[in-house]
Amino acid sequence: MNRFNWKRIVIKVGSALIAPHGKGCSSEYLISIAQFIVSCRSQGIEVVLVSSGSVAAGSHLFPDELQQTIPIKKAMAAAGQAEMMGTWEKLFNFPTAQMLLTRCDLRDRERYVSVRETIFTLLEHDVLPIINENDTIVTDKLKVGDNDNLSAIVAAAADADALIICSDINGLYNKNPNKHHDAVLIPSVSEITADILAMADGATSAVGTGGMITKVEAAQKATLHGIDTYIVNGFNKLSFTKLLNGENPGTHFSSDPSPMQEHLHWMTHTSTAQGEVIVEDNFTAKLDAHSEALTSDDLIEVKGEFAVGDTILVRKHDGTKLAKAKSNYSSCLLNFITNQEDKNFASDFQEQTGPIISDKHVALLETL
Repeated sequence: MNRFNWKRIVIKVGSALIAPHGKGCSSEYLISIAQFIVSCRSQGIEVVLVSSGSVAAGSHLFPDELQQTIPIKKAMAAAGQAEMMGTWEKLFNFPTAQMLLTRCDLRDRERYVSVRETIFTLLEHDVLPIINENDTIVTDKLKVGDNDNLSAIVAAAADADALIICSDINGLYNKNPNKHHDAVLIPSVSEITADILAMADGATSAVGTGGMITKVEAAQKATLHGIDTYIVNGFNKLSFTKLLNGENPGTHFSSDPSPMQEHLHWMTHTSTAQGEVIVEDNFTAKLDAHSEALTSDDLIEVKGEFAVGDTILVRKHDGTKLAKAKSNYSSCLLNFITNQEDKNFASDFQEQTGPIISDKHVALLETL
């Protein structure tokens, strides 16, 4: 019985669960997770699996490499990804599919929509999507950074009802339980405030790259999209039994009652600003009046290089961030317009072509 009334969930499994002993993949802790996924599917719940672990799974194949350089880590990821996928496939009696993503795949709207379509198509055909960051080719510039935040982006892309993040502790505590014996588990969080973020002081497992702070950041992204988020102990089989029984085994972050629209959530939390436009201070009044069309009269300076359709940051000269938005012009053309001494030229040009940004594609200050 689906006691949470979920239709679709995303579950994130980290490196510490995949390769807990640093000797390649192990099914020791994955069996209970796989059984949970099987049970969910038997109840009609669609599941997307975000699985870290390619570098950890492949590290034992390079035992003589005392210094793990970036090329070595990429090689570990290439070898470990195959081992990791093979381990998951052995635990299921239904087809799985591998999706390897980079930030470029997510920050570009067209490619992001393509990712969504692929996930939906796989689920429609009862194929389990298994998603990981493409560590074999990713660079610092293209890296999402950690699979906690990747899982939140995937949950939003998949229109999931719930995100389950597996940790090595029971959930969010009021202080680091690895350092303080009197730490108390927080069973529910209705709003992620600065105090909640401060509690997640970044304790990291010996194998994984993310800590509690990245899990809470992921919860923040997901809940703003209307996705209930749970941080649970992935090493404890009881966690998954409780979830199947409709109980919260860890920390539940409640979904926002007024979730952001999909395209605004993507622009705010997934897309990367390719450049900036500096505007007059009085443009803030337009934002307050929810009339966000930006014209050359508001423009002071253009920074960076971007193309038509790229996401840009709109800010005041003092550095105050006002919004992220889709640009209707390239930086080259905006620079040309801005540097025109004849202001009538810019006005006449925009009368023919439209504003620099329009209110249909703006994520305002309060959502940044």
